[in-house]
Amino acid sequence: MLKAYKFRLYPTRSQITKMERTLDLCRWTYNQTLAYRKNAWENEGKSVSKYETNALLPGWKEDKPELRDVYAQTLQNVQERVDLAFKAFFRRVKAGEEPGYPRFRGRGWYDSFTYPQPEKGGNLVNGMVRLPKIGDIKIKLHRQIEGKIKRLTVRRTATGKWFACFSVETEDVPLPPWKDGAVVGIDVGLESFATFSNGETIANPRFFREEEHELARAQRKLSKAPKGTPDRKKALKVVERVHERIANKRYEFAHQVSHNLVDRFGLIAFEDLNIKGMVHNHCLAKSISDVAWNMLVTLTSYKAASAGSVVVLVDPRNTSKMCSRCGTLIEKSLSDRVHNCTQCGLSMDRDWNAAINILRLGLQSVGTGSRGSPAL
Repeated sequence: MLKAYKFRLYPTRSQITKMERTLDLCRWTYNQTLAYRKNAWENEGKSVSKYETNALLPGWKEDKPELRDVYAQTLQNVQERVDLAFKAFFRRVKAGEEPGYPRFRGRGWYDSFTYPQPEKGGNLVNGMVRLPKIGDIKIKLHRQIEGKIKRLTVRRTATGKWFACFSVETEDVPLPPWKDGAVVGIDVGLESFATFSNGETIANPRFFREEEHELARAQRKLSKAPKGTPDRKKALKVVERVHERIANKRYEFAHQVSHNLVDRFGLIAFEDLNIKGMVHNHCLAKSISDVAWNMLVTLTSYKAASAGSVVVLVDPRNTSKMCSRCGTLIEKSLSDRVHNCTQCGLSMDRDWNAAINILRLGLQSVGTGSRGSPAL
């Protein structure tokens, strides 16, 4: 089983210079690799593999000696990223989606580099992490790493913070017994962040809305600052800090909610929402992006595996329309906040009604044999 650990780095000024230089050389390699594969296809109709581009690196180092200042496997990983970008492009073409051809990276648009084999670098020694070609960097190890480190990625945020992200392989441990009888269906929404099938609700924190005025003020200052000036760089930093603060609040909130869910419930049912399609609604796109439903589902799913819980995703069709008591479909507009059944007379909050339907579908999808659970 793979786990991820993320720790803050505190490099010196000289180390920051080396890491930023590494990012720039990785960006150059990315663009050169992309250009080579693009030209090979357009001029010769030839598809180039990742290993063929790896073979180009020695020649590039002869023409551009500064590439020798970057760990060899880090440059190979850059070419692997290009290969993955093309694979994703062709997958989207085959699926009939908007393909999005791989793009060249401009200055400032490449923010991470990877050591695929950390045993040859990336060792942790006395509160330091050893990065080949860069040196020993102070790291804040706020928790113990358990397992074998398989990969290390160094990432720079928009505000200039540096982080080490370790991918660690751990032994599969026996799953704890399923929390018998503790089940919940969850309807996520904009009025309330989440409504549970037991009637509980979680208020929508609206982190972006809270910071919107400050962000607008910072963006106005940015737009007025002449390009290429120190004032513009300073104004850009302020905008980036506001965005980072919003993202951090949203991430922490989703972690807290997901932790609470897996602690309390053995089965957690969510709707399998097409969020990418939903944000095409320009009236709701900002609010939908702000609540980050997908983040909650993702965090809850991976935590559930080691907490004795099961997360199921159900078909969202008619969960809001169907009466949770008699099954009659009741048409509603988005402004209708109360479910009133014309057949059985049930009257309740529409999100609570939907959460009960989600739980019912979740229980149906699990059946009697999941992880040794009893019949539900």
